[in-house]
Amino acid sequence: MLSETLSQELESYRIGPRIKSLRLKKKLGLVQLGEHTGLSPAMLSKIERGQLFPTLPTLVRIALVFGVGLDHFFNMDGPRIAVTRKNERVRLPIPAAASPASYLFESLDYPLANRRMVAFLAIFPDGGPPSEPHQHGAEELVYVLEGSLSVTVGDVESTLAEGDAIAFDSSAPHSYRQKGTGDCKALVVTFD
Repeated sequence: MLSETLSQELESYRIGPRIKSLRLKKKLGLVQLGEHTGLSPAMLSKIERGQLFPTLPTLVRIALVFGVGLDHFFNMDGPRIAVTRKNERVRLPIPAAASPASYLFESLDYPLANRRMVAFLAIFPDGGPPSEPHQHGAEELVYVLEGSLSVTVGDVESTLAEGDAIAFDSSAPHSYRQKGTGDCKALVVTFD
């Protein structure tokens, strides 16, 4: 049984509808396609309706009938969409071995392939140490959802309260530090 995350990722490729489209263009019925592939019409119907995901050998059989490569089924035509469910996110501490961590983050967009931005929910725990200065990518945006956060970019320190945002060149060394009392939560988006 596939997890909901894997099922959603596979559904985003719309393999079943792509197979059905190829079959209808060739004016083949499910029985005829089954004769060419050695697969039952019932199995093919389930695949086309997204009730069953084909294995790679099964997909190769189908691709051979239509004279297409496997890339035909994995080329993302149309909008790229990824849903990340709250209960499926993994919370990772930074640094990994620290206790307490400087901050914890949950990726909000990990299922989206070939993304140009990366979005996180960051939790800066009350009493946690400042993060180590680091640098990456081209730009970063931090939007404070709750609490207070100090962001240092180069030699400039800015304190942000709930509802405040900062955007900066993330190729410059920067660090974060929870301020005040209580945890701080922020949306962090980085761009390459």
